[in-house]
Amino acid sequence: MSAQLDYHAIRTCFERFRAERPEPKGELEHVNAYTLLVAVALSAQATDKGVNKATRELFSIADSPQKMLALGEDGLVEHIRTIGLYRNKARNVIKLSRILVDDYGGEVPSSRAALSSLPGVGRKTANVVLNMWWRQPAMAVDTHVFRVANRTGIAPGRDVLAVERALEDNIPADFALHAHHWLILHGRYTCMARKPACGTCVIRDLCRYEDKTT
Repeated sequence: MSAQLDYHAIRTCFERFRAERPEPKGELEHVNAYTLLVAVALSAQATDKGVNKATRELFSIADSPQKMLALGEDGLVEHIRTIGLYRNKARNVIKLSRILVDDYGGEVPSSRAALSSLPGVGRKTANVVLNMWWRQPAMAVDTHVFRVANRTGIAPGRDVLAVERALEDNIPADFALHAHHWLILHGRYTCMARKPACGTCVIRDLCRYEDKTT
């Protein structure tokens, strides 16, 4: 875990991230709040690319909780077999769809507490939906964000919740909406786990990571 960067350095980091990617976007394909929720839930321990491949046909026939319930668990399984833990995920998607229909009129709620109470939806998934659909400055900390936050010194923390809180505290408000996407994309394409591309990193001079590659 690297030492914390100061406010000026953090602001400079995000100015550079913004210059590199002015409008960062999540890579999970979706058509509405419900399909986003399902896609994020399915993405646990899976790649966005793999989820997108499985959900393109699925969402063409089941883009609402009502249609997903009509498809049923067995029907859903047939679409997501290529995704890890597909049986458990199918069970959770059907359960959360039933709750959305029964308790929320078929709509996806816009509160973290309500989202987190749904089967298979943890804090990270809830934060992604809040950020991407409801345009709230929520910080979804996945493995990429956790790694980048700690390596760089932008938001060091020993666990996911600590990093989330540090991001909320440390990132200037005008960068908060897109912050988690900038960090995810930086971690996915530049600050990789095994061999970070430090030579092409836009924040190399500010980053506190001691084992930079050439």
